[in-house]
Amino acid sequence: MTESSKIKLNIEGMSCVNCALGVEKNLEKQGATDINVSFPNASATFTTATEKLPQIIANLEKLGYQVSTTTSEKKKKEKRKFDSFFAQMIIACLFTLPLLLAMVLPIPELKSPLLQLALSIPVMLIGWWQFGRSALTSIKSTVANMDVLIFLGSTSAFIYSLIGVVYELGPKYMFFETAATIVTLVLIGNWIEKVSFKKTTSAIRSLIELQPETAKRKIELEGTESFEEIEIEKVELGDILLVNEGDKVPIDGKIIWGKASINESLMTGESDLLNKKIGDEIIGGTMLESGSIKFQVTKTGKDTALSQIISLIEQAQDKKPPIQKLADKISAIFIPLVLMAAALAFFVNYFFVNLNFQDSMLRSIAVMVVACPCAMGLATPTAIIAGLGRAAKNGILFKGAKTIEDLKELKNIVFDKTGTLTTGTFTEFESDTNLDKTLFRSVLMSLEQHSSHPLAKSIVNKLKSYPNVKPFHFEEIKEIKGIGIIGKDGQGNSYTAGSYKLIQDQDIEKNHSIYLLKNGNVMGWIDTEDNVKENAPIVIKQLKSIGIKPHMLSGDKLLKTVPVAKAVGIDDFYSDKLPQEKLAFIESLKSKGKTAMVGDGINDAPALTAADISISLSNASNIAIESAQVILLNGDLSKIPLAIKLSKATVTTIKFVLGIYLQHYNDPTCCYGYY
Repeated sequence: MTESSKIKLNIEGMSCVNCALGVEKNLEKQGATDINVSFPNASATFTTATEKLPQIIANLEKLGYQVSTTTSEKKKKEKRKFDSFFAQMIIACLFTLPLLLAMVLPIPELKSPLLQLALSIPVMLIGWWQFGRSALTSIKSTVANMDVLIFLGSTSAFIYSLIGVVYELGPKYMFFETAATIVTLVLIGNWIEKVSFKKTTSAIRSLIELQPETAKRKIELEGTESFEEIEIEKVELGDILLVNEGDKVPIDGKIIWGKASINESLMTGESDLLNKKIGDEIIGGTMLESGSIKFQVTKTGKDTALSQIISLIEQAQDKKPPIQKLADKISAIFIPLVLMAAALAFFVNYFFVNLNFQDSMLRSIAVMVVACPCAMGLATPTAIIAGLGRAAKNGILFKGAKTIEDLKELKNIVFDKTGTLTTGTFTEFESDTNLDKTLFRSVLMSLEQHSSHPLAKSIVNKLKSYPNVKPFHFEEIKEIKGIGIIGKDGQGNSYTAGSYKLIQDQDIEKNHSIYLLKNGNVMGWIDTEDNVKENAPIVIKQLKSIGIKPHMLSGDKLLKTVPVAKAVGIDDFYSDKLPQEKLAFIESLKSKGKTAMVGDGINDAPALTAADISISLSNASNIAIESAQVILLNGDLSKIPLAIKLSKATVTTIKFVLGIYLQHYNDPTCCYGYY
């Protein structure tokens, strides 16, 4: 059976969205599926049989594109191409300027036909090289691009003028300045566009630049500890690395010696310095502001937090939201329609309006030149990339561009309680006198460490601080969503840690947070204090002010839920909800408008998946993060209103540009000024 895999190619040479559509069509013909071609990122992702890849690359290169598979190779090509393009633009400007001056200054020498021909030739050579090749490539891919219009318009004006010079027809037949100006203005526009794209993709570049190129690795020399400087690519799992004050943390790891204050703002959006000590995890790419540490490498390559964040942003930028499909469809048929309109303009003006050949030709050329669908084609990808980049710099990761469009229409937002609106801090415990307290702590810690819920993490961290608490060995561990964790030891005893739902049939107080049972009998319990996160009330107030209704959905009992709901200002709240009940609530709420779910635990995953928009905190369980479409890197709830604001600004920008463009070309009088 042929093995298929997800492929990403860097494709240089696409000049507009129609080029991207042509590449997409070519990939479809070659049997690729799940195709996504991004003009702004100059890339294509698709699924195909691995053995077909060389032929796919060869076919794309036959069309005139430069294809590469590595980011470093792409960077080098981009820099060379950008520098070359800038030089060509400057040359075109220098030769076009005298041609334009000839139209406004009374200098007879500048009006010389031969001089104007000589000045226009270098500009036209650049234009034919830039736009002619691109036009030919697009025709080969059966989707004509905007360069077809530019090439035909400028070439028509040049040939028309050249015929006037050869046959000495006089000044009325000289339009070298028109041909050169078309090329030069489009070159300037393309250069501005390239600079714009470089700015909008700065989020990824700044993240890539975070990782240092070298690291200091521990080595043993004659029994003495020493450190060697190695390339970051040579770092392996388990290596011990040294980071001193003022250095960047080279890669993800866990501190084994020392303490430090670390700045994670570029990674998480958190502006305050974080104090790290032995046992704390650190992220590659962050800055060590003070102190000195040694840490053990826990992740390398694509598994590091920095690599995963970059990958998420790239995937989100490559995905097209529904609003872009309209622009793509229009762009695909726009060029042929414009060519037909240009031909019709010449035909009507020459044969019916009785204009001379010169004026009829100029109007035809004008139609081709001014009808370029750049704004329409670039509005969506440029705005999307800018929005995603701005969000990433503020610690907000969107997994898909569609989420930006959905977030704008948000009507309801549902919050989990523990670990989302509250901190879930451990406070105290009590236990049955039949069970030793140290054993109680050991058993409970060993069970809870198998849960990714924030409450479980808090309990484990607290219990570890007690003396003589050691891991308790279980032969088998199983977690029941919304209920608790069951572990069996070597003697066949069953230990269960979970909520009051475990003891509903027993005559025991049901106001504690976590109960520990041995063979069905209660051994003890612990209590947690739901401290409301400092900014939670402000976030709820902001959401209400923009017309979004907040809800709280908790698996905890009513006694714990009511104080939190009142503290944050949520009027619509529910308690005692199992995962399947949370899922049903989300489904019912979706019928009333776009609904978002904010959660952080494994029991939130089904509800997160069901919601129109799912939001997770970076300190959440892996399954919650996988289920989410939006990730708040530093777990800061205040980023939610900001994400909505960015969403609205991005979509408004797209619709504004598309609206102006479509209105412009639907107005039958709008283009007369160009003629």
